[in-house]
Amino acid sequence: MLGPQCCENPPTLNPGSGSGHVEKVGGLDAYVSGSPDSKLGVLLVSDIYGYQAPNLRTLADKVAASGFYVVVPDYFYGDPYDPSNQDRPVPVWIEDHIYDKGFEDSKPVLEAIKNKGITAVGAAGMCWGAKVVVELSKREFIQAAVLLHPTYVVVDDIKNVKTPIAILGAEIDFLTPPALVKQFEEILACKPEVNSYVKIYPNVSHGWTTRYSLDEPEAVKAAEEAHREMLDWFLTYVK
Repeated sequence: MLGPQCCENPPTLNPGSGSGHVEKVGGLDAYVSGSPDSKLGVLLVSDIYGYQAPNLRTLADKVAASGFYVVVPDYFYGDPYDPSNQDRPVPVWIEDHIYDKGFEDSKPVLEAIKNKGITAVGAAGMCWGAKVVVELSKREFIQAAVLLHPTYVVVDDIKNVKTPIAILGAEIDFLTPPALVKQFEEILACKPEVNSYVKIYPNVSHGWTTRYSLDEPEAVKAAEEAHREMLDWFLTYVK
């Protein structure tokens, strides 16, 4: 379930951030970065704050610089979670944005990406987005998956993944605590047919990979370490 940690450190949304641009992809507005001539794609699925978060777009640009065509869809149709709206706390907001809808919305997005000539796609999901990505992995819509501080992901999900998967968890996470991440690791260890990597980052909290402040060097360093591991995973398995 979602909880207070999902809402901590909200970003200041900026529709003009990033070096890419916004276009329609599979019926959704999406931030796009990287060469359209690339044969390799990466789908980034946001947390509840959506695709205009500057740190997320910076991450998209970073992945694109390694040769990927990166797409960050607006799964919330212009309605990201707004912590200042007291009439729509997270339990109310989430009723309009369930992960099942995100999974279904991903299908035409992935089709559109592949229609551009892209032959392999990896997907990374943060918080809310991790559940969407694990569903894609279970049905082999993608070639590799990365889950960053996931929410909603359960043991049965991990039992059914079919693509190479990396899970990056936080030591201080009440939504997907280290004990649950360890369970995920044990399950994956019993699935030799699925390449996997599981890591619990020390001294960081849920959301650390995208909701950090640029004024906090240690937070930036921890986020960048996770970004490197995510990118290494895609460079290894999205070919």
